[in-house]
Amino acid sequence: MNLLLSIPSPSSGALQLGPLRLNAYGAMIALGVVAAVALTGRRLEKRGAGTREDISAIALWGVPAGVIGGRLYHVVTDWELFSGHPERIVQIWKGGLGIWGGIFLGVVVGIWEGRRRGISTAALLTCVAPALPLAQSIGRWGNWFNQELFGRPTTLPWGLEVSEFHTRQAGYPVGTLFHPTFLYESLACLALCGLLLLIDKVEKRPGFLFAYYTAGYTLFRFFNEGLRIDPAHSAGGLRLNQWVSIVVFVISVAVLLKPQRHQSDLTA
Repeated sequence: MNLLLSIPSPSSGALQLGPLRLNAYGAMIALGVVAAVALTGRRLEKRGAGTREDISAIALWGVPAGVIGGRLYHVVTDWELFSGHPERIVQIWKGGLGIWGGIFLGVVVGIWEGRRRGISTAALLTCVAPALPLAQSIGRWGNWFNQELFGRPTTLPWGLEVSEFHTRQAGYPVGTLFHPTFLYESLACLALCGLLLLIDKVEKRPGFLFAYYTAGYTLFRFFNEGLRIDPAHSAGGLRLNQWVSIVVFVISVAVLLKPQRHQSDLTA
């Protein structure tokens, strides 16, 4: 019965569009970037803080920086996967982008380019905050195509069915269904995007919407990470990304609870 209701996995990690054959993982990331740039540009223009051309120029710097940062985070935290195979470091199409490395370097470089174009840091962070989970919501489907980062076995009707190879590689008998953690995160990120758009209507402190994003994402990521069974460094019974989520969540809440004394500090 569960097999009849399970979520199937794609037979290939590629998308065939006529004569074109695209890597699905990269295509999902690209679609996420396009959606995020469009949303951020519209929000930037609505606030009179910049133009869509500005955000496109910022993305030309910020997106590659985010990919590099995400890859570096993954390589550093999972070095045992690359130590004997350095050629794998550049094989991004096979998966392996750490979200926190991507967010950190992408945002830092994006802020740098934004300031060069006369856009305040606070305005840029406010406008990009809902766009980031939107991009993540789309990008997570790349994990579905790659049949990676799924959760532990489940008997729930929406269990994920993966190939015999990936099932055996995970150490389970063929026919086992798994938690579709990619889907959980995709839906949660989409909901977070909508929630941030609503919060933006009442939150008047410039730049603080970004802290709502990091707090909201880490809160969910902590629990979703606990479902995953892919190899990861751990300590105290928690995976590395769970510890990172705790730290980022605490910092985010501290920022949100801190009273704003000087508005000029955030609008500079």
